[in-house]
Amino acid sequence: METVWSVYYLQEDIDKKLCGSVLIADLASTLKPRYHFAALEGANYERLPYRNHMILQENAQHVTRFIALANISNTSKKKYLYAFNIVPMSSMESTELVKQPLDVTESPYAKMAKEFQRSKLGESASDTQFFFDLSKREGKKRLSGEGGPHQSKQARKPPKPTSPCWFCLASPEVEKHLIISIGTHCYIALAKGSLSPDHVLILPIGHYQSMVELPSEAIEEVEKCKVALKKFYKSIGKRFVMFERNYKSQHLQLQVVPVPIQCCTTEDIKEAYIVQAEEQQMELLEIPEHSDLKQIIQPGSAYFYVELDNEEKLFHRIKKQFPLQFGREVLASEAVLNIPDKANWRECKYSREDEIEFAKSFREGFQPYDFSLLD
Repeated sequence: METVWSVYYLQEDIDKKLCGSVLIADLASTLKPRYHFAALEGANYERLPYRNHMILQENAQHVTRFIALANISNTSKKKYLYAFNIVPMSSMESTELVKQPLDVTESPYAKMAKEFQRSKLGESASDTQFFFDLSKREGKKRLSGEGGPHQSKQARKPPKPTSPCWFCLASPEVEKHLIISIGTHCYIALAKGSLSPDHVLILPIGHYQSMVELPSEAIEEVEKCKVALKKFYKSIGKRFVMFERNYKSQHLQLQVVPVPIQCCTTEDIKEAYIVQAEEQQMELLEIPEHSDLKQIIQPGSAYFYVELDNEEKLFHRIKKQFPLQFGREVLASEAVLNIPDKANWRECKYSREDEIEFAKSFREGFQPYDFSLLD
């Protein structure tokens, strides 16, 4: 299991690297119990339920709930009893058995395997989030044999564009004067025809169409870009709003638009998206906190996605037609930035000299937060 203690539980005397057992972890991962109880640490903790299958790759299975209980004689009045009703699996309808609660998370054992693979490649595992340490417990490392079933796969090469792409970094069409920062897998650039001089794009260096198709190492770097931009925008009194339209586009573009804090609240922005979606007879759904796009939609499917600065996420599955400028139109509307004349990017053309100046100014302000310079 994970080192959830450090995040949700404040008992300081638990050694989060050494508690737990690799053998029990293997057993739980294999047996997939509906409930997993533990009591050796003398602490009370109930983890969010986790799924026992891989989305879109395996048939749906029941979830597991992990509950740790305190000692019966503890003096802190920590919970040492847990009452529950359980219906035998053989007596349940299959649809009811595999029903996934809204707060379900990924299996912690899948994360464990990934973390161990990274540690084998020499990355630091000092902040690993499991409450046992694979490198110290049970006398030897697991999964260390060459050619084993858990050996990491070679990184996939990004697909090649079928036509000239303005956003592939190696493409002659890319406008290099707009580039702000370049990482290993992603880069940040000013948006062409931007809503404001600090409206930027997060883009993969390779040619990928959407977040759903992005490999894990690129997704991790996108997260670094988001964190850095949030910190920068906060320092200048603005909110982070990001949206993606995977429809009639061949290269992933994460549009990041800052909204001045005094302009409106995060809730105002959320409501503006929902209201305008309803006006156009579109349904914007909230994505559960512990879910991501890869869990709810298949690669190649069209969708629209919004992420707010409080990490709330809105999602629309595109089935037929979709207004191409919708994400931008909402932010340009009177309810948010109040610049409706800039709803269409083609109406927001700047001279090359202005773009160079915008990029220079942004680069200078962003530098203290730029992870590509800090790593």
